[in-house]
Amino acid sequence: MSVADKNTLQVVLKNIDGKIDQLNDQKITALFESLGLHERDDIPKDYLNWESILIVIPSRSILDELKKYKNSISRISFVTNPNAKQIHIYDYSDWKKSTQNKTQFQIREFLKTNFGGTLKISEDPDWIKLI
Repeated sequence: MSVADKNTLQVVLKNIDGKIDQLNDQKITALFESLGLHERDDIPKDYLNWESILIVIPSRSILDELKKYKNSISRISFVTNPNAKQIHIYDYSDWKKSTQNKTQFQIREFLKTNFGGTLKISEDPDWIKLI
């Protein structure tokens, strides 16, 4: 294979990769529309610019329903946060920075107030004040 052939092949492969990325973006958009995330104001609109997208799921049953899309859509990852009230999306690089060098227990505590977790307040009947 000559140098000219290699350059032509690289250009063709780059064009194909670009088309694959566009199709994957369409898959991500379709998934988010089916989940009703496009209608919410708290969802960032620039998520397609992120290298990877973290989808925070509030329960394992919802995660089991969405897990089948993990293999067909690239650039998405899932995390279950039982402290979340609804589905949230975040930049995966923010997740990596926040959880780097943390133990599983520290991550569990971290999820209580971050990445979709909500703070328990005294009016909440599930909240117990420790003395």
